[in-house]
Amino acid sequence: MNLIEELRWRGMLHDMMPGTEELLAKEKVSAYIGFDPTADSLHIGSLVQIILLMHLQRHGHRPVALVGGATGMIGDPSFKNEERKMLSEDTLRENVTGIENQLKRFIDFNAGAELVNNYDWFKDFSLLDFLRDVGKHLTVNYMAAKDSVKRRMETGISFTEFTYQLIQGYDFYWLWKNKSVKLQLGGTDQWGNIVTGTELIRRMSGGEAYALTCPLITKADGSKFGKTEQGNVWLDASKTSPYHFYQFWLNVSDEDAVRYIRIFTFLGKNEIEELVAAHEQAPHLRQLQKALAREVTILVHGQTEYDNAIAATEILFGQGTAEQLIAMPEQVFLEMFEGVPVFEVSKEKLNTGINLTDLLAVDSAIYPSKGEARKAIQQGALSLNKTKFLEPNANITTGLLLNQRYLLVQKGKKNYFLLRAV
Repeated sequence: MNLIEELRWRGMLHDMMPGTEELLAKEKVSAYIGFDPTADSLHIGSLVQIILLMHLQRHGHRPVALVGGATGMIGDPSFKNEERKMLSEDTLRENVTGIENQLKRFIDFNAGAELVNNYDWFKDFSLLDFLRDVGKHLTVNYMAAKDSVKRRMETGISFTEFTYQLIQGYDFYWLWKNKSVKLQLGGTDQWGNIVTGTELIRRMSGGEAYALTCPLITKADGSKFGKTEQGNVWLDASKTSPYHFYQFWLNVSDEDAVRYIRIFTFLGKNEIEELVAAHEQAPHLRQLQKALAREVTILVHGQTEYDNAIAATEILFGQGTAEQLIAMPEQVFLEMFEGVPVFEVSKEKLNTGINLTDLLAVDSAIYPSKGEARKAIQQGALSLNKTKFLEPNANITTGLLLNQRYLLVQKGKKNYFLLRAV
């Protein structure tokens, strides 16, 4: 498949200007996507745009990733109900650096791709020069007709946000003129801004440029993609741990998994079709979700973090062993049990030993009484560090501590508690 055929099959093609497919078929094209630095990390909604650039490079074209150090000072009004909060210049610089470092993990900038920052060509562009050289080429009527503006007319849109499409349009013109960029890619919400760029190129220089958009990703039930109860799913491991990142993909619905595995992985058509067929035969095995979670976690975080996520999942939901628990790095251990109730116990008392029943009902509040703790232990409903304890009077000492600090208590099948020695 050529690039357009692949994007179409993967469900990543929404619209394109006439001539775009022919352009990509006849020459190696420089194309760009912009990323505004609204945070110091991208989230999985931005992963679609990154993967678009990766497909572009895999098909022999030249990706240009633009980080909006200038446009980030304004904020894109596209399909937003209210104006973004302005960020300080220091925050913007930190965000730009964070996003640039992330993009370098996915795109090979040593093989012709380029990373640019639109602040570089806007920082010395005066307002009067911009209005004279750029603003005169588009009418207010043209700009106000864009959906991103029309949707805000009732609630109000500032002049700052109104001009955003003109500034993004100039980005396209500048890249067309200075970097031979002929194509801009983006989500469907960017169509108006992209077309403004092609119009500027035509009016300012009589040149031709093209646009291609991919669908905005949603869940099958229509709810917003990429959010959990805890908020955005980030590409930065310090914001969303690799374990929770893996779990997000592992828990998508069957219907979503069929779509997402084409969009978010580079698995081939035959392999994906085989996975879908196997999933239809035995959906309870969740083979599709497992393959999706594997591919995306390795893409974003690497093989080691994926292996750690698998080990953590087995410990929590499968047949994990005490040996796996002992071997687990402390950071992964803590990420896995984020949100689990924690009780502090005296390390001094553990030095000499604490009766297991007392540990569970006196030194912590895992059980409301000694009687209930003793009964649960005798019935085999209590595990410590993934090992069942059947003796209520077992002596628990510091020798059992994981990472010299923790005891993992499992009450029944799914209820976990951490005891932290202090």
